[in-house]
Amino acid sequence: MDRILKNRVETKLNNNEVHDKQKKKSKKYWWIAGIVVVILAVFGGAKFYFDSSMKPVNPDSSKTVQVKIPLGATNKKISQILAKKKLVKSAFVFNYYTKTQKKAEFKAGYYSLRSSMNVKTIVKILKQGGSTTAVSGLKGKVLIQEGQTIDQIAATVQKQTKYSSKSFLKLMKNESYLDGLAKKYPKLLTSAMSAQNVRYRLEGYLFPATYDVSHIKSLKSLVNQMVAAENQQMKPYYQTITKKHLSVQEVLTLASLVEREGVSNSDRKKIAGVFFNRIAAQMPLQSDISVMYALNTHKKNLTYKDLKVDSPYNLYTNKGYGPGPFNSPGIQSVKAVLKPSQQSKKYLYFVANMKTGKVYYSKTYAQHQKITAKIAKDNK
Repeated sequence: MDRILKNRVETKLNNNEVHDKQKKKSKKYWWIAGIVVVILAVFGGAKFYFDSSMKPVNPDSSKTVQVKIPLGATNKKISQILAKKKLVKSAFVFNYYTKTQKKAEFKAGYYSLRSSMNVKTIVKILKQGGSTTAVSGLKGKVLIQEGQTIDQIAATVQKQTKYSSKSFLKLMKNESYLDGLAKKYPKLLTSAMSAQNVRYRLEGYLFPATYDVSHIKSLKSLVNQMVAAENQQMKPYYQTITKKHLSVQEVLTLASLVEREGVSNSDRKKIAGVFFNRIAAQMPLQSDISVMYALNTHKKNLTYKDLKVDSPYNLYTNKGYGPGPFNSPGIQSVKAVLKPSQQSKKYLYFVANMKTGKVYYSKTYAQHQKITAKIAKDNK
């Protein structure tokens, strides 16, 4: 009887011991699972915070804010300036992004920025260089930015001067005025004047810069300044353009595409090389920038219907350079076209990751499709 009782007690103790071990093991698993959940939650939260901070502070704002970037300012200092002006959501994220993407080649100067710009757009503008004098908030100044179309320039002129966008666009169609400019700047404008099916003959020829309009007596005087500045900037390159058997119209057309397709000077040169390779292979340039110009709109993603739009500016359906420039390129984009890089690698395709800004280059369409599929999620 005692032995039976003893065995029962021992069995019960063993069962309790096993139960305790299982309980402890279960607690351990739950503890580990809890840590994993916390880590995933933190990671997910951090990713959401990062993605959110890359977006515009106020997508609907049209207000321009003047920012001064001091000479020698660090990325951290610049991020603090932008956050203080409420142009970026997070100084930390801006600083982190510029460091990890190696986008630290910012230039000192005055910039006109908007809270409707995302971080990538602001980074691109800061890399291009600002004005040496204050612009925004001061009367008598007009800032034309790289990559602006004539329609956008017209809107800027209306906003910052007494002249309407309608009168500006009317002047862009004034053949008598344009003929006078062509006679004054033959090296600059001869190929533009002979081009067929152009929307505006001066598209691409209004140099992006800050203009003093406090003493101008007419709208023509303002446009004269812009064309004169373009001629002055292009002077050092006329001989090179001739040697390369190109026209100014062709150079500025490619430069206008490069301006919008590439962010860094390195990518601009590579993209220019891709365009020249496609032209040599008698392939259409297939730039989305050309389609958006043809549609007179801006879209993040184009549809197949968009790509078939009937327009001489549609470089998906038309080979070659098209009628002419699609916007006003900066001088760095012109330099990229005149001195492209890695053209010998025979790249024919490129695609950018819209989230990271990295541009991928391919020699074959199969390679291009593979990369495009890989980054599709980031480009939605």
